[in-house]
Amino acid sequence: MPAFPLPDPMRRALDLARAAEAAGEVPIGAVVVKDGRIIGEGENRNRRDNDPTAHAEMVAIRAAAAALGDFRLTGCDLWVTLEPCPMCAGAISHARIERLYYGAADPKGGAVEHGSRIFAQPECLHRPEHYGDIGAEESAGLLRGFFAARR
Repeated sequence: MPAFPLPDPMRRALDLARAAEAAGEVPIGAVVVKDGRIIGEGENRNRRDNDPTAHAEMVAIRAAAAALGDFRLTGCDLWVTLEPCPMCAGAISHARIERLYYGAADPKGGAVEHGSRIFAQPECLHRPEHYGDIGAEESAGLLRGFFAARR
C-alpha cells in the first residue's frame, strides 16, 4: 500500500493494467488527461490485436487524438504504469504531450530515464515534463507477478 493515495489517473491506469493481465497481456495501462478529465485510455493489446504497436500508451494516445479530433495532444498529460519504451516515448513527443507520469522504472526497455533517453536527444522536437515512481511499487508488483506465473 502506498504511503499516500495515488492520483485518480494512476489508479485508473493500474485498473487498466489489471484488465490487460486478465486478458493475457503484459499488465500495463495508460490514460490521457486533459483539463482534469480522462479523454483516452488504453491497456496493452499486442496479442489480442496482433499489433506490435498496441502498447498501452499508443492505444491511449490514439483514443485521445480521436476524442479531440487532433493528433496534437497539447495541454494533455499521460499517466502510464511503466516507463515508456522508445516507440512510445517518440509518440509522446510527436503528440506534444505536456506531462508524462509513470509508475515503475524500466532499466531494460525504458527510454525516458534509461536506455536511449529519447527526450534528452537533440533530435527530439518536444520534451514533456516527466515524473516517475508514481505507484511504482504496485506497477512493478503486477509485472513481477505476471512474469513469475509464466516461468
